[in-house]
Amino acid sequence: MSKLLLQEFAQFDYKKPVDDDGKPRLSKYGNILVRGVIQRADALNQNGRVYPRHILEREVRNYMTLVKERRATGELDHADSPTVNLQNASHIITDVWWEGNDLWGEIEVLEDLDQGRNLKGLLKNDVKVGISSRALGSVQKLAEADVVQEDLYLVCWDIVSEPSTHGAFMMQEAKSYSDEEVRRIVSKADRIDRAVNEVLALKGKR
Repeated sequence: MSKLLLQEFAQFDYKKPVDDDGKPRLSKYGNILVRGVIQRADALNQNGRVYPRHILEREVRNYMTLVKERRATGELDHADSPTVNLQNASHIITDVWWEGNDLWGEIEVLEDLDQGRNLKGLLKNDVKVGISSRALGSVQKLAEADVVQEDLYLVCWDIVSEPSTHGAFMMQEAKSYSDEEVRRIVSKADRIDRAVNEVLALKGKR
């Protein structure tokens, strides 16, 4: 089954973590850190889609491999590609966790990179930004929503400008990707990691 490039927008109401003295906590590289909700499960979003909790949980488990290996990068502004272009990388996600159905993330700004410097300037001046997930997958149209299906593959989260109208980021999703194209996009190592994570998850349910 072919997959669409799915992009979802939400306002990023971030917080800056602080140390015991109340000062902003920086990464070990001296970079700005921010935290906030990056996605919601089982909720109708601006594009009329619902991401079931169990599917997002699976994708977060897989994504944590990228987080642990410091490969969970994202771009500044929307991209129309199913892969992250490192030339446009502005940040890296250092942690992801659940609070209820809200998925939270800690984001480190890559201040030594061009787009990271741009993002640092936006945050320093309290510019409102959004958070946008990028994924490959299909949806099933139901009466009240398009429900994301089991074939979801999470790519990244980007930092984007806030849309001026409801649904402004219903992106150009006419482009679809065949299973063979997806296999070329996802590295062999990542496919193996995903398979191992699925086996471990199944064992954990027993």
